[in-house]
Amino acid sequence: MRRDSKGFSLIELLIVVAIILIIAAIAIPNLLKSKAAANQASAVASLRTINTVEITYSSTYNQGFTTTLLQLGPPSAGNATSNAAGLIDSILAAGAKSGYNFVYAASAAVNGQVQNYTVNANPQQVGVSGTIYYYTDPTNTIRQNATQQAAATDSPIGG
Repeated sequence: MRRDSKGFSLIELLIVVAIILIIAAIAIPNLLKSKAAANQASAVASLRTINTVEITYSSTYNQGFTTTLLQLGPPSAGNATSNAAGLIDSILAAGAKSGYNFVYAASAAVNGQVQNYTVNANPQQVGVSGTIYYYTDPTNTIRQNATQQAAATDSPIGG
């Protein structure tokens, strides 16, 4: 074999591949944690949005709160109505956004008006799309639980 040949030997290429794999092994878990943290921040922002638009819906239509998230979503055609208020996007109105499922429950109507609602934001894949469960209601306090679906008795975020 001639010593003046140009190029890389097999050993040199294997060393470069090994270095790339080591860097990837360090970087990928941090990337996944960042993605989960972004999903969690999006879930909290979505819950804040739901709380705000429920107040807007209640004052606009004078019917109390909505019975489903779909009522807050955009109308299929034409102007907004109490059945499609156009206050949130269609993705959130469908109940899933950014790795979280949103479970909306309204109380029974009193004199034709819903007086209470609850919303849970649960990770679609626990540990992958998020690690924290969230809960909110008309008190506008967002609560969290790290092990199971959050409830009104859990601690508020930031607390």
